[in-house]
Amino acid sequence: MTYRPSTAHADLGPAFFDVVAPARFPQHVLRFRNQRWAEAVGLGGLSDAQWISHFGQFEPLPDNLPQPLALRYHGHQFRSYNPDLGDGRGFLAAQLVDGEGRLLDLGTKGSGQTPYSRSGDGRLTLKGGVREVLASTLLEAFGVYTSKTFSLIETGEQLMRGDEPSPTRSAVMVRLSHSHVRFGTFQRCLAHNDSDGIAALVAHCIRHYHPQAARGGDVAKEAAALLAAVSQATGALAGEWMAAGFVHGVLNTDNMVVTGESFDYGPWRFLPRYEPGFTAAYFDQTGLYAFGRQPGAVAWNLERFAECLTLVAPVAELEDALRTYAGAFHEGLRRALCARLGLRQVDADTDDELAAAVFQFLLKSQAPFERTLFDWHGGLARRAFAMAGPQAHFYQGEDFARLEAALGAHEPVPPAPGAAAYFEGEGPATLLIEEVEALWAPIAERDDWSLFAAKLDHIERARVAHAIASRR
Repeated sequence: MTYRPSTAHADLGPAFFDVVAPARFPQHVLRFRNQRWAEAVGLGGLSDAQWISHFGQFEPLPDNLPQPLALRYHGHQFRSYNPDLGDGRGFLAAQLVDGEGRLLDLGTKGSGQTPYSRSGDGRLTLKGGVREVLASTLLEAFGVYTSKTFSLIETGEQLMRGDEPSPTRSAVMVRLSHSHVRFGTFQRCLAHNDSDGIAALVAHCIRHYHPQAARGGDVAKEAAALLAAVSQATGALAGEWMAAGFVHGVLNTDNMVVTGESFDYGPWRFLPRYEPGFTAAYFDQTGLYAFGRQPGAVAWNLERFAECLTLVAPVAELEDALRTYAGAFHEGLRRALCARLGLRQVDADTDDELAAAVFQFLLKSQAPFERTLFDWHGGLARRAFAMAGPQAHFYQGEDFARLEAALGAHEPVPPAPGAAAYFEGEGPATLLIEEVEALWAPIAERDDWSLFAAKLDHIERARVAHAIASRR
């Protein structure tokens, strides 16, 4: 892939961002470099010194944004509106165009203070960066449309935090994604009654992210078509999260983007066992963003996005567009769950029965979530493997009968090259909270990154074995 720079976000004009300067750090130690995605965007040939220059010191990439842009947005945080948001410890560092002609962003986390930092130091803890690497790589392996952690550089500062033993080590991270245009970007325009800003955002999003929503420049029709496209993309994402057993933790409107990508991994969790009320954030005391409430939380956020578009489009057309979400969610869940199980989709009713059978079994049996999907990847052809494994006692009796029948109604897809090495091997790649803490402990205590590297190797084997065609 050839490097293809872009400055598309700057075309929106200064009402949507502030030009900022990156922090200067006392040291730069490269801890993670996503070489596979660097090659995919034409940056694989950078030396480590060049990498640090661009993604630790933030020297501009050639013909790219000459200075970083801190993006402006508002948002609902746990359903309370907050106008004092914006990029407070990150910025848009660069933009690229991929091989399909789609726009890509390189955005930062922990890159210093901006006009939106409020009382924050604009920094990221190294542990937070490590957790983001882990979450994004495992979600990608499971076929979730996620941002990719592109770079993690330790920066040599000591940070004070209330939720980590302090002082703690610092880092700066770069993520690769298709957009940082948030629902909250539109909400800021609504708060200012800025219909021209909404129209500009609609045109920008259609041009770069959802060209199928173009309606010949008719702003009202394009706004409704854009909402439908975003609803469908975000519905698919919610289905993918459920099939991955993933709890995002902070589904605020500033953490939802118009491309329907998952991003910004703070207090995330993967389910140990199926529990609809399982929460990721210790501060989510009401369970607003619990695992089973995620589809509803996403729908609520889409309604807030639709409210912004009422400045340029009729309410009735926007309501019609919102109705596409439910179908997109169910189809996304069907597709994602079949892919996780290595099975061909049959039809909506048969695939819905598989999903219902999976979740009913997991709820009743309390069998470990990921091991169950691992054991039955490939359907009933895996019976001998599953019954010889550590969960065999779960796969007997009445509780399993419905799932057994649903698995039998689906044919397996041909296994990917290298699938046997994973699915016949050491067990599923998992990231339960105790595993993450166990990976972090040797890094914190003696700068030993071997367990982290081994986990990433295991996740890569999972990605290759699943071979799920992501929406990228």
